[in-house]
Amino acid sequence: MTVARTAPILVIGLGCRQGVSCSDLLALMTPSLASAGLALSDVRALACLNIKQNEPGLIQLATYLGLPLAVFRADQLVTYEPRLSHRSTLAFEHSGCWGVAESVALAQAEQLSDGPARLLITRRKSAVATFALACGGQITR
Repeated sequence: MTVARTAPILVIGLGCRQGVSCSDLLALMTPSLASAGLALSDVRALACLNIKQNEPGLIQLATYLGLPLAVFRADQLVTYEPRLSHRSTLAFEHSGCWGVAESVALAQAEQLSDGPARLLITRRKSAVATFALACGGQITR
C-alpha cells in the first residue's frame, strides 16, 4: 500500500465580540501562527458562527486575506464538543456553542478535506476574539 501525503488544509476558526476590528483579529492570529512555523498565506479558509457572519471586522479580514468565510450554526457544531480543549460557559450562553473558534475550525477543515481534522493551535484568546487553527487532509491512501 502506498501512502501519499497531500498539502494540509488549514482553517482558522474565529469567535468575536461585536465591533472587533480586522487588526484585532490579525494581532491575535499572527503570533500564534508564527510560533507554529506557519503564515497566514498557508491558510485555506476562515470560519465563524452564523450570528457573526455580518461582523465588519470578520468580513474585512476575509477580504484582506482573500479567503472564504465559512459560516456554521451552533447546532451543526455539537459533534465537535468532545474534541474541544476548552468549554466556555459564556460562549455557550451567547451562542449555543461551547467552543466557537475550535468547533468552526474543525467543521470547515473536515468539510474541505472530506475527512477528519485535528486542532493544530488550540483556542487562543484576546479581549475581543478567540482563534483556533484546524488541519485536515494530510494523508490519503
